[in-house]
Amino acid sequence: GNVCLYGATGGEAYFQGHVGERFCVRNSGGVAVAEGVGDHGCEYMTGGRVVILGSAGRNFGAGMSGGMAFVYDSNDTFATRVNHDMVDVERLTEDDFNTIKADIERHVGYTNSSRGARLLADWENEKTNFRKVIPRQYKRVLEALETAQQLGVDPDTAVMATAQ
Repeated sequence: GNVCLYGATGGEAYFQGHVGERFCVRNSGGVAVAEGVGDHGCEYMTGGRVVILGSAGRNFGAGMSGGMAFVYDSNDTFATRVNHDMVDVERLTEDDFNTIKADIERHVGYTNSSRGARLLADWENEKTNFRKVIPRQYKRVLEALETAQQLGVDPDTAVMATAQ
């Protein structure tokens, strides 16, 4: 079929080149890096992390309720291919940059990717071309957990408050 990492629950995968459609559908814990993806990437994803170093097809993130995806978008058109029903497209934080840089370094180490090496060689400029796809409710939960930790309150109570 034309599916990669359907229902992944953990581990890491690095793909040199463009993968097919329906990449990381129902991913619940795996970390994956690919150099491009077809239609329906990260559909129904509930966890994990995906880094795309090139283009992404239409309907990206449809039904995505958890995890995060980071997509290289040098021409600033990626947001037009995202299914915005449950997710937002955002700029990355410094922590995000550090995380995906490490993912790309591992990708280059395992695959000898020239695309990944080129991005790393000009990282300070290229990193700003990445976009983060994050489900709205998942983001609220992460923010509630961070606030609970800072205030020293029960994290379960803080997370439950986001459901109201």
